[in-house]
Amino acid sequence: MIGALWTAATGMNTQQTSIDVTSNNLANVNTGGFKKSRVNFADLMYRQIRQPGTPNAQGAQIPVGIEVGHGAKVSATQKIFTEGNIRNTDNPLDLLIEGEGFFQVMKPDGTVAYTKNGSFKQDSTGRVVTADGYPLQPEVVIPEDATSISITSDGTVNIKTGNTTEQIGQIQLYSFANPGGLNSLGRNLFQQTVASGDPQTGVPGEQGFGNISQGFLEMSNVKVVEEMVNMISAQRAYDVNSKAIKAADEMLQTANQLRR
Repeated sequence: MIGALWTAATGMNTQQTSIDVTSNNLANVNTGGFKKSRVNFADLMYRQIRQPGTPNAQGAQIPVGIEVGHGAKVSATQKIFTEGNIRNTDNPLDLLIEGEGFFQVMKPDGTVAYTKNGSFKQDSTGRVVTADGYPLQPEVVIPEDATSISITSDGTVNIKTGNTTEQIGQIQLYSFANPGGLNSLGRNLFQQTVASGDPQTGVPGEQGFGNISQGFLEMSNVKVVEEMVNMISAQRAYDVNSKAIKAADEMLQTANQLRR
């Protein structure tokens, strides 16, 4: 009977993690380029009381065994990289990746990170940077005398100065064999890991990479209704596990009150 207490407790712990992940998804429902997470569960080890195929007293083979599980655990939290809703901003430095690919940015410590958030700005030196000041890689610098900037679907960056049009850069995209293996850093940034594999570099629109759309942004791929259903499901599972603990406790109390 004690085993039921610990088994149900593992169920409550897993559902608590599920609520935590769902809450983070809902908190970022309006975060540009945010990718929702999903919790994966796995059952724990089993206590084998009788192995399947064990012969009985008459020598016949018993087709099924007897085993008792010890609960559940969280096996993984997986990022879902489906595309989010598209928003038209008409801002020339807002960039949308229509399909596969990440932008690469340089962090202050000299390491690179990857993002789906194409909301870029221009700093005091003309560099194209994120909202946190991380420059886009390869670096794109807009001259002071530029009157307009246009970015084509293949990532070519052109500026206009007077009546002259000049190419000043080329945006590249990066992909991974296993994007779910990327390490989430916060601030819409991801970092390469051994599980993600090395980044593959390419030009937008080629080799399976998506096209660039100027003046558009990819928003969060969180669906509020779906997350609310997940929350209700986790809450009910948490409640059922708590009732299992209560039932086990009541059964233990009944056993303790037995008299000869």
